[in-house]
This record gives sequence, C-alpha cells and structure tokens, in this order.
Amino acid sequence: MNALENLVKVRKLKIESFNEKEFAGLLRLGESRLKDALTPGLSEDSQFLLAYGAAHSFALAALRWRGYRSENRYLVFQCLQHTLGLERSKWRVLDKCHNARNLAEYEGYLDVDRLLLDELLSITKELQKQVKELISSGQ
Repeated sequence: MNALENLVKVRKLKIESFNEKEFAGLLRLGESRLKDALTPGLSEDSQFLLAYGAAHSFALAALRWRGYRSENRYLVFQCLQHTLGLERSKWRVLDKCHNARNLAEYEGYLDVDRLLLDELLSITKELQKQVKELISSGQ
C-alpha cells in the first residue's frame, strides 16, 4: 500500500475520480496567480500571498491528477513527495509558507522574509513545470 492509500485509510485523503475540467481550472488559477506574483512593483506581502496561492493550486492539481482530494491545505503540500516526487526539503519550505500564510489570515501578522519569498517563487515555478509534465507524459 502506498503513502496516499494509507492517508485514505486514516481518512486524511479521499479517493475521487480525476476531473479534467477541475484540473484545467486549478492549473489556470495557479498560472494566473504566479504571473501576478511576478509583477514588478508589488509589495513582498502581495507577492508572497499570490505565490502561495499558486503553489497550492499546482499542488492540488497534482493531487487531483492522482485521483485524490484533501480538505486540509497543509496536507496537499505534504503529499507532493508522492504526487510529483518533490524533495522533502522543498515541500517543507511550502509547509513553512503555509504557516506564515495562516498567521497572516488568522492573526493579521505577515512578516515576509525575502529569502523565503524567493524560495517560494522558485518552488512554485518548479511545481508549475512538473504539473504541466503530467499532462504531456500522461503519468
């Protein structure tokens, strides 16, 4: 039994058939947010939140491609090692970004570190590429 099936067994993930329209929408949303995050002149806070949203859209698209759904945002990032083969160190950066995003959303505190933002943008671009490769390779 693989790790994703184990998460279904403990009710952290649900099995749900792939939906091409949903997948395309998630990919389009991720690309739009990433493009906006790279707009010159935006505040680092705005760039961070847009890049985080893009990363989440790409990660969710990869999970949906594999036939699973999660109601927990953080779990979508943790599953990247199984959905796209993303290195643990990279999904841990996304997990750190998730915690920062939660502080902003629920406590009104966002202190964006430029290094973290640059890592987030780099990983998000990598996710975009890997999700598009799912389509071309049919994996």
